[in-house]
Amino acid sequence: MFIGHFGVAFAAKRLAPRTSLGTLFFAAQFLDLTWPIFLLLGLEHVRIVPGITKMSPFDFYDYPITHSLVTALGWSLAVGSAYYVLRRSVRAAATVGMAVLSHWVLDFLVHRPDLPLWPGGPKVGLALWNFWVLATVLEISIFVGGIWIYLNATRTRDGVSRYGFWIMAASLFVGWVASLVAGAPPSERAMAWGALSMWIFVPWAWWVDRHREIMG
Repeated sequence: MFIGHFGVAFAAKRLAPRTSLGTLFFAAQFLDLTWPIFLLLGLEHVRIVPGITKMSPFDFYDYPITHSLVTALGWSLAVGSAYYVLRRSVRAAATVGMAVLSHWVLDFLVHRPDLPLWPGGPKVGLALWNFWVLATVLEISIFVGGIWIYLNATRTRDGVSRYGFWIMAASLFVGWVASLVAGAPPSERAMAWGALSMWIFVPWAWWVDRHREIMG
């Protein structure tokens, strides 16, 4: 899943209105933001296997640090706790921590059984990526629903918040579609470097959110 994770981040603004959208993007995508770093360090591994699922050519055979359920819980507690130390808000910290964990839950829906419950443990996944219509409808629904919740939790203050927001949302959507039609990347290393480009959306979301204000 890709834009669905961002949909969760948008929706989380309703639960933590004073938390930056950039922070929520960081939390909801934390596992995938750190995953390419571990790949490039040789601590996790992936294979490119075209056709392994109908929507993704990747065999995620070794990523227990970022994508096992137990470590996802650990990352959730760590990121949420760090945010609490910074902001002293239990509700906001819990929202940030749950956003981290939500990534594993959404991946569980679409991945084939390649998500370990713990490092070295059994692997699970409902494999909706093999049912592309259902997976596409699910992802778009979460993304659009999250945007709708965000727009009803905040209001625009200037052109930056209006046009910057929609350019960002469109970039996410177009990037997701491009990843579906582009086919397999030339190598695992090239894929890892490309995945690092997702980091740009964290400061972008922070910048857009700064130009919006909380409703009510």
